[in-house]
Amino acid sequence: MIKNLTVDDQKRAAAEAALEYVKPGMRLGLGTGSTAEHFVRALAPRAAKLKLTTVATSERTAALARELGLTVSDLNDVRRLDLTVDGADEIGPGLVLTKGGGGALLREKIVAAASDRMIVIADEAKVVDMLGRFPLPVEIVRFAWHVTVERIADAAARSGCSQNLMRLRGGEAHPFTTDSGNYIADCAAETIPDPERLAHLLEGIPGVVGHGLFISLASLALVGTPGGVTVLDLPHH
Repeated sequence: MIKNLTVDDQKRAAAEAALEYVKPGMRLGLGTGSTAEHFVRALAPRAAKLKLTTVATSERTAALARELGLTVSDLNDVRRLDLTVDGADEIGPGLVLTKGGGGALLREKIVAAASDRMIVIADEAKVVDMLGRFPLPVEIVRFAWHVTVERIADAAARSGCSQNLMRLRGGEAHPFTTDSGNYIADCAAETIPDPERLAHLLEGIPGVVGHGLFISLASLALVGTPGGVTVLDLPHH
């Protein structure tokens, strides 16, 4: 077994391990981010033989996939996917995730929700005992965004987060804009003791179009470690 894999090696190992779950003829969702890009690169040489239909979670992933010779379809045409393989910024207990560091959280969630199964690929630093150290991305419409950000901070406080410091990604002068034309507000919560409650509160705020808490979407995580790939599965009842 290979020892002492670097972080990037861990990401690549997790991505390559996910290839085992890709079966011929699958309708496959392609994630966004550095680990997901490793998966797309590993998948591309096999894709033609596997006769896959792929859907991308971002313009960036779509461009990479096409550059590597993959055919990227529209989810409107495919409707239902067999599998999505994507990365995560944090993996908490019960495979509750924080995603959106790359700015694609809304499309990532739409694709994941349209999939029969979601597999997460990540390096071991992404596995945490409690979500929150990575700032939670929340996608918001531009109109009255100051008001929306204040309500997000209030939701974080009400759901028991350690703090609720808000930042508009990119800053007011040059705000980051998502593929869907929205802004992202990052909430530095430090700890998110109750992701389900925070998710519920965020979903009730007009102006919030998506948040980076992925709950009950992932069924398996493949985690690269210095010594190889570890599988995290949901407990079976």
